[in-house]
Amino acid sequence: MRVVLALLLALMLGAPAIAVNPGEVLADPVLEARARDISSQLRCLVCQNESIDDSNADLAREIRLIVRERLVAGDTDDEVLQFLVDRYGEYVLLQPVVAPHTTLLWAAAPLALLVGGIVIVVASRRRKAVAEPAVLTPDEQRALDELDSGRG
Repeated sequence: MRVVLALLLALMLGAPAIAVNPGEVLADPVLEARARDISSQLRCLVCQNESIDDSNADLAREIRLIVRERLVAGDTDDEVLQFLVDRYGEYVLLQPVVAPHTTLLWAAAPLALLVGGIVIVVASRRRKAVAEPAVLTPDEQRALDELDSGRG
Protein backbone atom coordinates (compact mmCIF):
# COMPACT_ATOMS: atom_id res chain seq x y z
CA MET A 1 0.00 0.00 0.00
CA ARG A 2 2.84 2.40 0.85
CA VAL A 3 4.48 1.72 -2.49
CA VAL A 4 1.28 2.65 -4.34
CA LEU A 5 0.92 5.86 -2.33
CA ALA A 6 4.57 6.74 -2.96
CA LEU A 7 4.12 6.21 -6.70
CA LEU A 8 0.97 8.35 -6.77
CA LEU A 9 2.74 11.12 -4.85
CA ALA A 10 5.71 10.96 -7.23
CA LEU A 11 3.38 11.23 -10.22
CA MET A 12 1.55 14.22 -8.76
CA LEU A 13 4.76 16.04 -7.90
CA GLY A 14 6.26 15.29 -11.27
CA ALA A 15 3.23 16.36 -13.31
CA PRO A 16 4.48 19.86 -14.19
CA ALA A 17 7.77 18.42 -15.42
CA ILE A 18 5.92 16.20 -17.90
CA ALA A 19 4.81 19.27 -19.92
CA VAL A 20 8.20 19.59 -21.64
CA ASN A 21 8.41 16.63 -24.01
CA PRO A 22 11.71 14.76 -24.29
CA GLY A 23 11.90 15.70 -27.97
CA GLU A 24 11.93 19.39 -27.03
CA VAL A 25 14.91 19.18 -24.66
CA LEU A 26 18.11 20.68 -26.06
CA ALA A 27 21.32 18.65 -26.05
CA ASP A 28 23.29 21.57 -24.54
CA PRO A 29 22.45 21.70 -20.81
CA VAL A 30 23.31 25.42 -20.59
CA LEU A 31 20.90 26.31 -23.41
CA GLU A 32 18.26 24.02 -21.92
CA ALA A 33 18.59 25.74 -18.54
CA ARG A 34 18.20 29.14 -20.26
CA ALA A 35 15.17 27.83 -22.17
CA ARG A 36 13.57 26.61 -18.94
CA ASP A 37 14.26 29.95 -17.26
CA ILE A 38 12.67 31.86 -20.14
CA SER A 39 9.73 29.42 -20.32
CA SER A 40 8.97 29.95 -16.64
CA GLN A 41 8.48 33.67 -17.39
CA LEU A 42 6.00 33.12 -20.23
CA ARG A 43 2.26 32.64 -19.89
CA CYS A 44 0.43 29.91 -21.71
CA LEU A 45 -2.07 31.84 -23.80
CA VAL A 46 -4.51 28.93 -23.64
CA CYS A 47 -4.25 28.16 -19.92
CA GLN A 48 -3.63 31.83 -19.03
CA ASN A 49 -2.24 31.54 -15.51
CA GLU A 50 0.20 28.75 -16.14
CA SER A 51 3.71 29.04 -17.54
CA ILE A 52 4.38 27.44 -20.91
CA ASP A 53 6.82 25.16 -19.12
CA ASP A 54 3.94 23.69 -17.08
CA SER A 55 1.33 23.57 -19.84
CA ASN A 56 0.48 20.69 -22.16
CA ALA A 57 -1.41 22.93 -24.62
CA ASP A 58 -0.31 22.84 -28.27
CA LEU A 59 0.32 26.59 -28.32
CA ALA A 60 2.54 26.32 -25.23
CA ARG A 61 4.53 23.59 -26.98
CA GLU A 62 4.94 25.81 -30.05
CA ILE A 63 6.18 28.70 -27.92
CA ARG A 64 8.62 26.38 -26.09
CA LEU A 65 9.97 25.29 -29.48
CA ILE A 66 10.30 28.92 -30.60
CA VAL A 67 12.25 29.75 -27.43
CA ARG A 68 14.64 26.88 -28.08
CA GLU A 69 15.01 27.76 -31.79
CA ARG A 70 15.86 31.37 -30.92
CA LEU A 71 18.40 30.30 -28.31
CA VAL A 72 20.08 27.88 -30.74
CA ALA A 73 20.17 30.72 -33.29
CA GLY A 74 22.21 32.77 -30.80
CA ASP A 75 19.62 35.18 -29.38
CA THR A 76 20.05 36.48 -25.84
CA ASP A 77 17.35 35.85 -23.25
CA ASP A 78 16.09 39.44 -23.64
CA GLU A 79 15.96 39.10 -27.42
CA VAL A 80 13.92 35.90 -27.13
CA LEU A 81 11.48 37.57 -24.71
CA GLN A 82 11.20 40.65 -26.96
CA PHE A 83 10.56 38.45 -30.01
CA LEU A 84 7.70 36.72 -28.20
CA VAL A 85 6.27 40.02 -26.88
CA ASP A 86 6.38 41.43 -30.42
CA ARG A 87 4.61 38.34 -31.72
CA TYR A 88 2.02 37.71 -28.96
CA GLY A 89 1.86 40.98 -27.00
CA GLU A 90 2.84 41.75 -23.42
CA TYR A 91 0.14 39.42 -22.14
CA VAL A 92 2.52 36.51 -22.87
CA LEU A 93 4.67 37.67 -19.92
CA LEU A 94 3.64 36.26 -16.54
CA GLN A 95 5.10 39.34 -14.80
CA PRO A 96 3.77 42.62 -16.29
CA VAL A 97 6.37 45.18 -17.35
CA VAL A 98 6.76 48.53 -15.62
CA ALA A 99 6.32 51.10 -18.39
CA PRO A 100 4.43 54.37 -18.93
CA HIS A 101 1.47 52.55 -20.49
CA THR A 102 1.16 50.23 -17.46
CA THR A 103 1.39 52.98 -14.83
CA LEU A 104 -2.30 52.70 -13.96
CA LEU A 105 -1.93 48.94 -13.44
CA TRP A 106 0.92 49.43 -10.97
CA ALA A 107 -0.58 52.49 -9.25
CA ALA A 108 -4.17 51.29 -8.88
CA ALA A 109 -3.71 49.09 -5.80
CA PRO A 110 -1.69 51.62 -3.72
CA LEU A 111 -4.09 54.41 -4.75
CA ALA A 112 -7.12 52.32 -3.77
CA LEU A 113 -5.48 51.56 -0.41
CA LEU A 114 -4.73 55.26 0.17
CA VAL A 115 -8.24 56.40 -0.77
CA GLY A 116 -9.77 53.67 1.40
CA GLY A 117 -7.62 54.75 4.35
CA ILE A 118 -8.68 58.38 3.92
CA VAL A 119 -12.35 57.37 3.75
CA ILE A 120 -12.03 55.33 6.95
CA VAL A 121 -10.29 58.20 8.82
CA VAL A 122 -12.86 60.79 7.70
CA ALA A 123 -15.80 58.48 8.55
CA SER A 124 -14.43 57.69 12.01
CA ARG A 125 -13.89 61.39 12.75
CA ARG A 126 -17.43 62.21 11.68
CA ARG A 127 -18.79 59.41 13.83
CA LYS A 128 -16.84 60.73 16.84
CA ALA A 129 -18.15 64.24 16.28
CA VAL A 130 -21.76 63.00 16.18
CA ALA A 131 -21.32 60.71 19.20
CA GLU A 132 -19.92 63.40 21.53
CA PRO A 133 -22.60 65.23 23.54
CA ALA A 134 -23.00 68.89 22.69
CA VAL A 135 -21.76 71.38 25.26
CA LEU A 136 -24.43 73.96 26.05
CA THR A 137 -23.71 77.63 26.47
CA PRO A 138 -24.73 79.17 29.82
CA ASP A 139 -27.78 80.82 28.19
CA GLU A 140 -28.89 77.50 26.67
CA GLN A 141 -28.42 75.70 29.99
CA ARG A 142 -30.48 78.37 31.79
CA ALA A 143 -33.28 78.07 29.20
CA LEU A 144 -33.23 74.28 29.57
CA ASP A 145 -33.38 74.55 33.36
CA GLU A 146 -36.39 76.92 33.08
CA LEU A 147 -38.17 74.44 30.84
CA ASP A 148 -37.45 71.61 33.28
CA SER A 149 -38.65 73.64 36.26
CA GLY A 150 -41.86 74.63 34.43
CA ARG A 151 -42.82 70.95 34.08
CA GLY A 152 -42.45 70.11 37.67
